[in-house]
Amino acid sequence: RSSYSCCYFVLPCCFFDFHGKYSRRQSKKTQYREYLDFVAQVGFVCGFHVEEDCLRIPSTKRVSFVGKSRTYPAAEHALIDKQITQFINSRRTCAVATCDRRVAFKHKDHCGGLCEEAGSEPPEDETETAGTIWMPGFQPREKVEQIRNCASLPRDFVDEVVLNVANLLLNAAPQKSCSEMQGGNVNTWNQGESLSLREVAEHLNKETLKKLKSEYGGLQTLLKNNHQVFEVLNGRVHIRDWRKEKPPSKTKPEVKRRLSAEAFKTRLCWFFIHHPDGCSLPSEACPYAHGAEELR
Repeated sequence: RSSYSCCYFVLPCCFFDFHGKYSRRQSKKTQYREYLDFVAQVGFVCGFHVEEDCLRIPSTKRVSFVGKSRTYPAAEHALIDKQITQFINSRRTCAVATCDRRVAFKHKDHCGGLCEEAGSEPPEDETETAGTIWMPGFQPREKVEQIRNCASLPRDFVDEVVLNVANLLLNAAPQKSCSEMQGGNVNTWNQGESLSLREVAEHLNKETLKKLKSEYGGLQTLLKNNHQVFEVLNGRVHIRDWRKEKPPSKTKPEVKRRLSAEAFKTRLCWFFIHHPDGCSLPSEACPYAHGAEELR
């Protein structure tokens, strides 16, 4: 709708309509094929010759649509734009009606009184200004998207959360008994216990959780970002034991393996600094620096 000369390419993925999740209407087609047909229909309604193509990409959803030419002359742009407005209104009515049936919302309360009855004409002022005000309340996303993957959080805040969670896991582990230690069990490095993300979150203060909620993935993303310390598997958090990590590939010559191990030491070893038992690996085997003098 931006201009008559507009062209487009779209690679449909998640099943969404204009106003929420796409609701299936045909059981004879797969959900993916039905959704593809809907996306193609949007292109046709907008007055495009829609071409379908299958991309050579490693994905199960690789069918794309391209709109390079129009089905109508430029003089009819205003008329087609009116049809587009009616189409959007009809889809909006369908979406709200579905929500009404599922959660018994009042039609008017749910959509702020903006929805029209199915098949009715859109408001006169809406069609007249459809080229500039496409939909009431439509808000495009910002040109510069805010980074919300925990990478922009203050370093002090991240370090504090990492230390709190690590101490929580370490203190949850049962203490080694004297009989175990005297019985020849030399593996006394405390790996801690595993806790669910929910259990970990329950031990964090409200301010910390509030800060993490504004990030995509929240606590789980922050812990996965700090993979040196944590391992998150099936919704449970573990302290990473570097003794169990796969050694470097033996196909490399010994000299190259040694040089690459040294080159990786650009960060201090968290375990060497914070873990009560120190690092589980000796300095020469650890990919992180045991002290500032090892940093490269």
